[in-house]
Amino acid sequence: MALVHKFLNGTYILRNYLKPSAALHSFWGIYFANYCSNSLQKPVAASGRASQERRTEEGLQRHHQKEVALDITSPEEKPEMNFDKAIKDELKDHFRRLKDEIMNHWVGPEGRPLHDVLLEQAKVVWQFRGKEDLDKWIVTSDKTIGGRSEVFLKMGKNNQSALLYGTLSSEPPQDGESSQSGYCAMISRIPRGAFEKKKSYDWSQFNTLYLRIRGDGRPWMVNIKEDTDFIQRKNQMYSYFMFTRGGPYWQEVKIPFSKFFFSNQGRIRDAQYQLLLDKISTIGFTLADKVDGPFFLEIDFIGVFADPAHREEFAYENSPDLNPRLFK
Repeated sequence: MALVHKFLNGTYILRNYLKPSAALHSFWGIYFANYCSNSLQKPVAASGRASQERRTEEGLQRHHQKEVALDITSPEEKPEMNFDKAIKDELKDHFRRLKDEIMNHWVGPEGRPLHDVLLEQAKVVWQFRGKEDLDKWIVTSDKTIGGRSEVFLKMGKNNQSALLYGTLSSEPPQDGESSQSGYCAMISRIPRGAFEKKKSYDWSQFNTLYLRIRGDGRPWMVNIKEDTDFIQRKNQMYSYFMFTRGGPYWQEVKIPFSKFFFSNQGRIRDAQYQLLLDKISTIGFTLADKVDGPFFLEIDFIGVFADPAHREEFAYENSPDLNPRLFK
C-alpha cells in the first residue's frame, strides 16, 4: 500500500502541477514563489503602520515583476497542494475509467449497442477540434540526435484541423558519428486505460485507412505499430507512402491495410508479415524526402473504412525460404 500511495502521489502531481516542457523548474518555482510571497507579507505584520507606509507603488511594481518573472498566477488561482485530496481524486478518476471499460464490454463502446458498432462501415478515430485533440499526439525531429530540423503542431483555421509545419534540414549533426539526418514526425500517443494500463485499437472489421488532408506536395510515410511488449520488436512497424498533391484543395486518402509493408529499424525486410488489425498501438507520419526547406501538412481527421470493393488480403509475395512459418 505504501508503494501504491507513493505512485499515485507522483502521478497526480505530474499530471496536474508540472509543465511538460520544464517540469522540474516549475515544481521548484511554485515553492520559491510561495517563499517569496510569505517573505513579503511577514514584514507587514511585524513592523506595523511604519512598514505599510514604506510599501510604495514602486515596491508593488517590483513585486509584480517578480511574479511575472517566476511565471506564477494570482494567489486564488494557485493550486493547493493537498496530498490526501490528490490521492482520492486520482483513485476516483481511475475507478471511473475502469467502470467505463467494463460497461463498454456489456453495452458497447461509448454507450452504443454492440451490434451497431460491428456493422459500421466507417469510423473516425482521430479528429482535431480543440487542444485536447492535439494532446493525443507528439512531434519529434532529428533534433533528438543533434540535427537542425524543426517541427510544430497547432490548431488550424477555425479550430477545424491540425496543422503540422516546420523546416526540414538534411545537414548531419556535428558529432562525428551520424552521417545522415533530416526527418520530422508526428506520432499518436499510446491509449491508456484505468490505472495507466496500455490499450490498443481493434480495426479488424475494416480494411482501409481513411484520411482527409491538405499538404504541399511532399510525400509522407504513414507508419503503424502493433501493440507488443517484446523488446526485440520495439523497432518494427508497418509503413506505406502517402502522396500529397499540394494546392488549396482538400484530398481524401484511402490506403488499404494490405499495402503496408513490414520494416525493422527503418529497413524493409525480405520476409513480409501481415498487419494484425486487432492490436494497433500507434500511427504516425514521417517526412524524410531529403528536400530542405519549409513544409506543412494539415489534417482534418484520421479514420478507418470498410471498402467492399477491396478484396486483397496481402499485397506482397513470400516464399518458404523467406518466411517458412507461412508455409507450414
